Amino acid sequence: SGHIEGVGFDLYIRMVGEAVADFKGDGEEELPPMKVELPIDAHLPTDYVEHERLRLEAYRKLASAETEEALKEVLEELTDRYGPYPDEVAVLADVARLRIRARQSGISDIVTQGNFIRFGPAELAEWQVVRLKRLYPKALIKPALRSILVPKPVSPGKGFDKRELTGSELLEWCRTL
Repeated sequence: SGHIEGVGFDLYIRMVGEAVADFKGDGEEELPPMKVELPIDAHLPTDYVEHERLRLEAYRKLASAETEEALKEVLEELTDRYGPYPDEVAVLADVARLRIRARQSGISDIVTQGNFIRFGPAELAEWQVVRLKRLYPKALIKPALRSILVPKPVSPGKGFDKRELTGSELLEWCRTL
């Protein structure tokens, strides 16, 4: 049951998906790999979905949701089967929403890199570069690497009141960027 913590959610889902596809002999075209590596606590608690097989199935369904409607159906199924979901599952749903939005925008990597969050592959039009630089003057655009590095967001406030965004706040910030 500690496998997900060892390899990370995205890699774990990919490994499970590949194993299932190999077993079934599926030759259907799969979506390009999606990597979201942010400092958030998003998981299905064992006291919410007790059996590992059912948790894996739920993770797979959440990861494979390609639209908001599909995600809504998965969340409704979880609620029907296991009752109202805890905060960790709500954050996991926010991760799924971010994945959907990123995939629609052609982004496949959203990764914490030092004091930045890297988005890639990304190719911006001139107006998008101007807007990004206006909103985030310290953002770095790396055309050769097709990536954008944006400083980690902080909450509004002064001095000690400022803090890095985490959890759902961070996911929402990424989704609106």
